Amino acid sequence: MVSDETMTFKIGTEENRAEKVIKNAYLAMSEKGYNPVHQLVGYLLSGDPAYITSHMDARSTIRKVERDELLEELVRTYLKNLEKKS
Repeated sequence: MVSDETMTFKIGTEENRAEKVIKNAYLAMSEKGYNPVHQLVGYLLSGDPAYITSHMDARSTIRKVERDELLEELVRTYLKNLEKKS
């Protein structure tokens, strides 16, 4: 049965975990001289963990969070920042 209603869900503590994982990966890739935006986009699109450095355990920790959860956190933060600018 298909519903016409919009489904909603809450991640709860997953948002905090996703935020921490993204920040850790960003810091690790920056320290190693990589472009964190390009590397994260490559990982999110392909699922290939080779886009994420193993420095600071970033590769293994990012794989513990589903890619859709990481995307949700990125979009949530982006939209929150847009609201602040309005």
